[in-house]
Amino acid sequence: MIKTVNRVLLGLLGLGLFALGGGVLLGGLDLQRRWGFDVPGWWPFRGPDDVVLATVGRTRWREEGWWWPAVIAVLTVLLALLLWWLIAQLRHRLGQVLVDSEDGAAAQLNGRALEDVIEAESQALDGVSRAHVRLTGRPTAPVARVRLWLEPPAEPAQTLRQLNRETLAHARDSAGLDRLPSKVRLREVRHRAHRVT
Repeated sequence: MIKTVNRVLLGLLGLGLFALGGGVLLGGLDLQRRWGFDVPGWWPFRGPDDVVLATVGRTRWREEGWWWPAVIAVLTVLLALLLWWLIAQLRHRLGQVLVDSEDGAAAQLNGRALEDVIEAESQALDGVSRAHVRLTGRPTAPVARVRLWLEPPAEPAQTLRQLNRETLAHARDSAGLDRLPSKVRLREVRHRAHRVT
């Protein structure tokens, strides 16, 4: 999900900066006069002498009682969203897992490869429709975050037992880890109602 949020935020930010920069460039270089076209009446930058925010625009709402609480509320929400985004970035995906090769040197296992193997084995479990795995933590102590989408006839307790005893045990053994803590989220697959005629 964080990848989608990143793409949407970066896309919106880029689009906004592109529009703002294009508008300032259009007015600053006086392109509408040079190329012979008119801009709409609400367009803020009409020529090289225009400012980005005029005095009237800066002081317009200062005397209103709702202005400062609204500004503070918007900035608080914006700060909360930015902090959430920053924390989500810090919980990044683990790139490498250090494997003890028992000869004194540590080998590196690609974290993405281990995630793919755990995902494939998880999807093969009875009643599991889809699986998503993400490794976080340190290279010497990874943590698996597993999301499973279960079909209606699946038994969650049995699925968890199989996941722990088979899938995660295989991952621990293959990576040479003493332990692989995991956080598992179970969700049901939503099915559209079938129409009976």
